[in-house]
This record gives sequence, structure tokens and C-alpha cells, in this order.
Amino acid sequence: IELGMGLARVHRVTYVGELGWEVYVSADMASHAFETLWQAGQEMGAKLCGMHMMDSCRIEKGFRHFGHDITCEDHVLEAGLGFAVKTDKAEFIGRDAVLRKKDAGLDARMVQFKLTDPEPLLYHNEPVLRDGEIVGYLSSGNYGHHLGGAIGLGYVPCAGESVAEVLASSYEIDVAGTRVVAEASIKPLYDPTGARAKA
Repeated sequence: IELGMGLARVHRVTYVGELGWEVYVSADMASHAFETLWQAGQEMGAKLCGMHMMDSCRIEKGFRHFGHDITCEDHVLEAGLGFAVKTDKAEFIGRDAVLRKKDAGLDARMVQFKLTDPEPLLYHNEPVLRDGEIVGYLSSGNYGHHLGGAIGLGYVPCAGESVAEVLASSYEIDVAGTRVVAEASIKPLYDPTGARAKA
């Protein structure tokens, strides 16, 4: 598209769970593109937001952060990203490993947690307690402003268990030595159907 006096490539994608666009421009056009968008956005009340805002929004939506929540050592099915792998459509590297894991069952599941007390903050590496026992650690955490409490993501052991069994347990997160009750969910706590990004 034309953006001011330059050209930009725009993609309707979101890492924050809201309808949005990513704008790609050459480095020499970055300042001009920003100034053009900023000026146009003033009529709509545009505000500047930073990386912490983006992290807060993405964790409410349950979007994984590569390097924290998922790495090349995590299994796509255990990370809750199986919807992105179509094993019946074509051959691809790793397809057999995905099918084997499907047949064998998951050893762990990525779970989203929301603290029921709105005061404590989460960052990452806080211990996750399931029915009073430490079973893992948060891979990431931040405050969920829309949800009104701290949100964390972490893997919970689940060998031989259904999703219902995993969610039937009671969960707490150890925040600096204090156990805080947490709600657990496999689906995103914010906009679980993804309707907002499709508007």
C-alpha cells in the first residue's frame, strides 16, 4: 500500500488478540511511516503503547512467546498448538512424531492461569501447585488489564489424563512464598473464540 510518501506491506495479523495490522517498511521509511500513522490516528485517539502492553495483551489471549512458552524442545501438541498442524493434508518433516504423540497421549499441557486475587504480579518461573503439590513453573507471566488479574502460562503434567481431569484440579501459584489461588484454562481466557480479531 501507499503510506504517506512511501510503500509499505501490511498484514492483517495480531499478537495482541485484537483486530490489527502489522506494517512493514524499509528502514529509511520508518520515521516517515510512524509520523504518517501517528498524525492520521490523532482523529481516532491513537495512543503510543510499548512492548509491556503487547505482552500483557498477548498473555490474556494465551498467545505463546517463542523462547519462553515454546521452544524447539517443546511438542506442538503439548503447547496447545495442534490446530496449526494438519497431518492429513500433506507430508512434512516431523509429521510422524506428531502422529506418534497423538497416539501415545500427552505428557504435559500448556495451561493458562489467572490469579483470583487482583493484587499479586506474575513475571515467570513462579511455581505452579496442583492440589497442593508443585508440578511445574510458569513459563511467562504478566498483568491482564482486561481480565483484572495477573495471568501466567505454564506446562502441567497430564500423562493419561483428559482435559477435564486436568481442569478439575485446584491450582495455586507461589508468588514470592505466598500461595495464590488460580483459575486454570486450556482455552484463552480472553475472547476464546477469536471473534475480536475477525471483526
